[in-house]
Amino acid sequence: MRISELSRRSGVSVTTIKYYLREGLLPAGRQTAATQAEYDEQHLRRLRLIRALTGVRGLSVSTTRDLLDALDQHTGDTHLTLGLALGAIRLAEEPAEQAPEAAEVDALVKELGWDVHESAPARAALAETLASLRSLGVPRDWHTLLPYARLAERTAVLDLDQLDGIEDPLELAEHALLLTVLLEPALLALRRMAQENESARRHTEH
Repeated sequence: MRISELSRRSGVSVTTIKYYLREGLLPAGRQTAATQAEYDEQHLRRLRLIRALTGVRGLSVSTTRDLLDALDQHTGDTHLTLGLALGAIRLAEEPAEQAPEAAEVDALVKELGWDVHESAPARAALAETLASLRSLGVPRDWHTLLPYARLAERTAVLDLDQLDGIEDPLELAEHALLLTVLLEPALLALRRMAQENESARRHTEH
């Protein structure tokens, strides 16, 4: 396809596509003339993933390029592909000062029997949450998170079930990213609605 069709099918402007080509995010097309090139379905899939990474995850162009390079290097490793696309796995090990609550997160992961990398950003997020609760006078430890973690397990099964059968790594990464990031506000909204319903069930007269 010509660059104009690539733009139409991807929803990305020709100007932006040319920028991605210059920055090395998108590989060059097959040259057909001095100023013309043809592009294929792989270009379309990669462009859609770029749009998801920059628009949905909010990554910079340079970080997106590094992530795409990492995905190219590990083609065939589905677990790593999903981890990189979703930000569950860091591109590089970044030493960080661990809060005391990090040990509690380790205990939670061990109790659950989960396979979660030690540098996973979600570990730090949980530790910070526990620290914040305590600073506000709400004493909570990792045991409090156990029932929520079990619910999260069931959600993860639903998420991964929807990715079954997608073999192309670029398409897999795009679908995983959109499914996870775009559904998170819906999950929060459902929780609020369920809380309202449960409050009405407990506290209102019928």
